[in-house]
Amino acid sequence: MKDYKAYIKYFEENLKKQKFDHHPSELYQPIEYTLSLPAKRIRPVLTLMASEMFEGDIAITLPQAIAIELFHNFTLIHDDIMDNAPIRRGKKTVFKKWNSNIAILSGDTLFALAYQYVQLADKDILPQILNVFNKTAIEVCEGQQYDLNYEVSDCVNVDGYIEMIRLKTAVLFGASLKIGSLIGGASEEDALHLYDFGINIGIGFQLKDDLLDTFGDENIFGKKPGGDILANKKTYLYIKAIELASEKDKKVLRNLYRTKSKKDEKVDAVKNIFTKLNIHEAAIKEIDKYYHKAIQALEKVNASVENKKKFLEIAQKMINRQR
Repeated sequence: MKDYKAYIKYFEENLKKQKFDHHPSELYQPIEYTLSLPAKRIRPVLTLMASEMFEGDIAITLPQAIAIELFHNFTLIHDDIMDNAPIRRGKKTVFKKWNSNIAILSGDTLFALAYQYVQLADKDILPQILNVFNKTAIEVCEGQQYDLNYEVSDCVNVDGYIEMIRLKTAVLFGASLKIGSLIGGASEEDALHLYDFGINIGIGFQLKDDLLDTFGDENIFGKKPGGDILANKKTYLYIKAIELASEKDKKVLRNLYRTKSKKDEKVDAVKNIFTKLNIHEAAIKEIDKYYHKAIQALEKVNASVENKKKFLEIAQKMINRQR
């Protein structure tokens, strides 16, 4: 297997070769804009790596890797509309640069384009690939709806939140790995173990994102911490704080999360309560729990130690990242 950076380079070079400059230009310019923004490309790279882990040809796997990335960007475009988010990857979001109607249509087109790429799989395994892709697409939408539900509900617990991020975020990591492994010729059992690895590392990835959004270093994280607090997002940190807080602090937190204030004072007040309750440490412990679950799943995969080490390195990067 190649070095992780080599997979990224290979994918980026081939993504740039895809032509999305069709007409009407108002529909396709946002797609080209979105795909040109700086991105980690973790999901499609995992698809390529999973295929090669089982002696698959990454050139044959490339269309499905592109499908994964197109689908991911579709979800981001629509997610930004629902969150009214002005910035994505340091640039204006599609609906802010154009408008919501164009963003919806461009996102829908990305979804359809993703299906065009995913169906290029070999006909012998296409039904399996489509089954994974369709199930994942439905689950991501379910997760997004739970996220919207939680914004207006006070009845959110840690288990419910973990299930939401499993659906909204982690299943796409799992699907990326399962699709790649199936194309590479893995057994159904090994594909499932790799899927479980992706699910657990995906949950840990999102929990780390929650942590960085509140306690990250602005110079490294790339944006000012506190965005989730200002948006009243009930992340793991908030839910755990409500679980551990005194009645007095619970009342303060709930009142803060009902306000529309965009002031630093709100962020500071919430962070002070989080710090008092050692929420930072609780979040790290939860992240470690899912990291170890991921490693346990990876250990069950029938592949060489050297190849599995490549995935272990990625897992460590995803969990230990500071941005």
